[in-house]
Amino acid sequence: MPEKKLSILRADIRNHYITDEAAAVRKLIDDLDLSDAARQAIVDKAARLVADLRRADDPGVMETFLSEYGLTTEEGVALMCLAEALLRVPDEITMDALISDKIAPADWSKHLGHSSSPLVNASTWGLMLTGKVVHPLGDGTLDVVGQLRKLVRRVGEPVIRTAVSQSMKVLGHQFVLGRNINEAMDRARGMEKKGYSYSYDMLGEAARTAEDAQRYFMAYSKAISSISERIKNLDIRSNPGISVKLSALHPRYEYTQKKRVLDEMVPRLSSLVFQAKNAGMGFNIDAEEADRLDLSLDIIEAVLSNPDLKGWDGFGVVVQAYGPRATYVIDWLYALSKKLNRKIMVRLVKGAYWDTEIKLAQVMGYDGYPVFTRKMATDVSYLACAKKLLSMTDHIYPQFATHNAHSVAAILEMAKGNGDFEFQRLHGMGEGLHDLVMNQNKNRCRIYAPVGVHEDLLAYLVRRLLENGANSSFVNQVLDEKVPPKKVVRDPVAAVLEYPSIANDRIPLPSALYGKARANSSGINFPNPATLADFDKARSDFKTFQWRAAPRINGKEVEGKFYTVKNPSHFSDIVGECLDATEKDVADAITVAVSGAENWCNKPSVERAAILERIADLYEAHRVELMALLSREAGKSLMDGISEVREAADFCRYYALRAREDAANGEMIGRGLFICISPWNFPLAIFTGQIVAALVAGNSVIAKPAEQTPLIAARAVELMLEAGIPGEVLQFLPGDGAIVGAALVSDPQVQGVCFTGSTETAQRISRAMAENADPEAPLIAETGGLNAMIVDSSALPEQAVRDIVASAFQSAGQRCSALRVLYVQEDVAEKVTKMLDGAMAELRIGNPWDISVDVGPVIDEEAKAMIEAHCNKLESEGKLIWKLPPPKGGGKGCYVGPAADRIGDINELEREIFGPVLHIATFKAQDVNKVVEKINATGYGLTLGLHTRVDTRVQDVCDLAHVGNLYVNRNQIGAVVGVQPFGGEGLSGTGPKAGGPLYLRRFMKLRDHETPPQVDSSEDAGDVTVSKETLALVIEAQKAQLKWDRQDDRLSLLRKVAAKLGDEAASEMTTALERAADYDPRPRDLVGPTGESNRLSLHGRGVIICAGKNALSLSALALLTGNTVLLADAPSEATEVIAALEKSKLPKGLIASLPVPLSPSIVRNLPSLSGVALSAGDYELVRYRQAVAAREGAIIPLITNGHSWDYMVAERALSIDTTASGGNAKLLAANEA
Repeated sequence: MPEKKLSILRADIRNHYITDEAAAVRKLIDDLDLSDAARQAIVDKAARLVADLRRADDPGVMETFLSEYGLTTEEGVALMCLAEALLRVPDEITMDALISDKIAPADWSKHLGHSSSPLVNASTWGLMLTGKVVHPLGDGTLDVVGQLRKLVRRVGEPVIRTAVSQSMKVLGHQFVLGRNINEAMDRARGMEKKGYSYSYDMLGEAARTAEDAQRYFMAYSKAISSISERIKNLDIRSNPGISVKLSALHPRYEYTQKKRVLDEMVPRLSSLVFQAKNAGMGFNIDAEEADRLDLSLDIIEAVLSNPDLKGWDGFGVVVQAYGPRATYVIDWLYALSKKLNRKIMVRLVKGAYWDTEIKLAQVMGYDGYPVFTRKMATDVSYLACAKKLLSMTDHIYPQFATHNAHSVAAILEMAKGNGDFEFQRLHGMGEGLHDLVMNQNKNRCRIYAPVGVHEDLLAYLVRRLLENGANSSFVNQVLDEKVPPKKVVRDPVAAVLEYPSIANDRIPLPSALYGKARANSSGINFPNPATLADFDKARSDFKTFQWRAAPRINGKEVEGKFYTVKNPSHFSDIVGECLDATEKDVADAITVAVSGAENWCNKPSVERAAILERIADLYEAHRVELMALLSREAGKSLMDGISEVREAADFCRYYALRAREDAANGEMIGRGLFICISPWNFPLAIFTGQIVAALVAGNSVIAKPAEQTPLIAARAVELMLEAGIPGEVLQFLPGDGAIVGAALVSDPQVQGVCFTGSTETAQRISRAMAENADPEAPLIAETGGLNAMIVDSSALPEQAVRDIVASAFQSAGQRCSALRVLYVQEDVAEKVTKMLDGAMAELRIGNPWDISVDVGPVIDEEAKAMIEAHCNKLESEGKLIWKLPPPKGGGKGCYVGPAADRIGDINELEREIFGPVLHIATFKAQDVNKVVEKINATGYGLTLGLHTRVDTRVQDVCDLAHVGNLYVNRNQIGAVVGVQPFGGEGLSGTGPKAGGPLYLRRFMKLRDHETPPQVDSSEDAGDVTVSKETLALVIEAQKAQLKWDRQDDRLSLLRKVAAKLGDEAASEMTTALERAADYDPRPRDLVGPTGESNRLSLHGRGVIICAGKNALSLSALALLTGNTVLLADAPSEATEVIAALEKSKLPKGLIASLPVPLSPSIVRNLPSLSGVALSAGDYELVRYRQAVAAREGAIIPLITNGHSWDYMVAERALSIDTTASGGNAKLLAANEA
């Protein structure tokens, strides 16, 4: 068979980035080609190794540790999470909180004396005592250590702090060979005398800054110099070596920065390689995440091809067997080494980033996974790769890194007669197994040894250990006598074929993430160069294409005089032309839309839903065009572009699903004509989400896009009409908001408005609707925010900085959810700020058509001027920390350099600065809750980020923060439809959340809903002063609401109260509670990517006025949903209800009567109201709608539908990266299923 060219072999690698898993595994089994007898012999040999290991005096500390503290136990996870964070925490307050958080809840006593290792037993004893001190048991449990507990209580927390910190350092000593290379080499001498050799690694987090990269480079260089002094052999295989992580040598080691990385990395790496060559030692390049593989191979080829390396056999590459590309990578490496006539080393490993790869593929919507979804498939791949490597020893020296007895036995069986290879293990793991192999077979064995200070390295290693799934692997089970040896070393070929399917059916494909009812939107695998090349070729058709936008009424475009639309990245690029709507167009559109509403409303909702799904399909079919248009008209980066197309498709499919589910009860119908006004920062996703929600709910729509982005909106409308939306149902009116928008929202025929934009504009719309529209017409508004992130001293700085940069500067900071104010605990502020400076310096600003650009333009020159004025003011006050210059030639576009400024507190910002500007403040360790209160005091409540390892702190912030979306240990942008429903409260929006379960209901009304009769009223001729008595009632109600909202047994408590009332009052309250049978206060887990916890909870809005003849039923709903109530004009039974609630020992102030009759003036002037619920037919609704709209601050609802509780709740979404400390227990369990 002729040998393939290197280019063809690289194409093979790329073609198998994501492939058919079952076919890939079957091919590997065929390639392995082991007979049944051979496979049985391997199992027998491996079982003998396990039996020998169990009899050994010293099987290894890590094996002993894991057999005692399995990673599925609460104690094991707690210990690892504590180890991951404790040593980097500088302050005592956070250290004590972390120890209490991780140790106190666990039951250490059950492990006491179980282990054969004195070290593990000592750890158990110490942790058990600490657990009792931190969280003393009140019932006298475990009297056997009672006296000791008293002693430790007496010595106090400082002693505990010291003891636990020392224990973590002991654990660090177990994982890390030395704090520096000389200490490591000194410790290595003992094992070297036993015949082991070493590969040292200056391990740690990837470089975030140029300074990090330079520090790692110097550490590697110094290590090579130090190691060279101990080189004794001419044979490199017998000498110590070094392992290098490429992501440590460059702060932007990413496929998007390919050209820069190659230009800078090749000479940098080459200098280290030549240093190693001259020393006569091995130099290994570590494997990393799947999206870096192709870039790594480019660098490997460039460096290894240097002819001056001829005659040196020390260049090494690590290959990860858990990916379907592994065998193809080996073929390419072999062909490269043959072409260059070199002998290289190949270290074969299982793979270290498995759960990260699974999560990323799900988040990005890939066609499949770049790794195998079953551990047994990885084991099969490992053996197939090993067999291939053993056949290539003329140009490859195989290095088999494994702690698995079956893998060892298989390699020994396949290598009979071939001794030109070595085994490797990680320092601290696999000691007993490798001792046996060395003694029995005289094979070479090398120890892979991490080197570095414990506070940095331990965090990294613990996360890798958790991610590797040690709990479910051989290492964990090898010493467990309850597991028979032959089960521990099962034949992976037989095991993988025994499953019902080779691909793991418990890990759904990314497309099936949300189940059969809703497809996940499709992403693009840009890290695959072949995919990126195809995309670029298709996108080139739209590089100079010009689009057109014009008013579209009844399916037909209006003619007139057009103006040009320019690219904000480059003013000379004309993206297309637009014609703005006139007043006549507005009138014509309203006439058509009103007439088309009824037929559309009568169309079965399942048919409307089907059209939405066709829109999603069309968006995905045209995604290259849409992404090109988003880039050129809105300044969107490639990544932002694909995310936006996917979000728009997700909206269509999610609302289609919700419509089908809502249609099952048949109680709700469309309202009529809806006006949808969307922003320029998400000109496709939000534009689409608003429209399709209104449409699928049965309304006709007039869509008014932002003035800056009419072209993308016009193209979206074309696709919607193509999908089957009738022309009389959807009208499109581009134009100035002050003219077109104002005319639309002021028309009396409008039955609802959906708006995303500034808080000030939303308030103007609210007042216009109050003056002109149906008083029951809803305003659904998602507005601005002063979004903050809190970073405490337990957070990992590298993770925090990654998420700060993304949250503040992605999309040039032009997201509603973007980070505006960063609060950093003062104990780590200098370190975090310095790292942030360096990370910002690595950002590339420019035309987002280029994939390497991180920060594109701001939307227009007006936005640029506003942002620059703010930055100049702060700079003049001496508050500038760091600012990036705009790109060369930036004057041809709207570029603003990202900036970070120092402020004292969030209250120094009068408004949101909608651009790439971050404000940084510090706080004391004990003041986390005060920071949250300051954020709440701004009145905004959109997003909040939190980086901490203290779980109780997460709960405290959740309880305190009044925000719609809270993100923990991750960035705070990019909410996913149906997974993190998006929308705020207070000044940040009216609710309900877009992409959430309540959203469609707001676009609908009850089928049998009757318009309340008009009531003429002459009361309230002017403003009245709110009395001190009334103000006191509000303050008391606010305090009570905070407590009441946290009780999840409100329904049972209210039923008990109702049972004690007279017949009439009891009946009214009970009936209201029964009508709200679908209300559930318990947090709801939402299906999303693995490694995340996404929960949606319902909370009371605050203090609600309930007035009129139905005040009791309204108050029952308000109380049920977590609000407190002020009654007005209530029937006489109200006194009875108030008395019953006061007697029930519930929070004081839950319900009270206003001392004066309700009037528009009271509604207009009473502070801290969150809603006004009126009985139908009792009040002149227009005047009360006007009073509500006239209030300063947050827009609150006028509730006239006593049957629906959703107006009375605020939704809050909590998204937690559960893998921040490392590991994914649920995914590991699925891997073993």
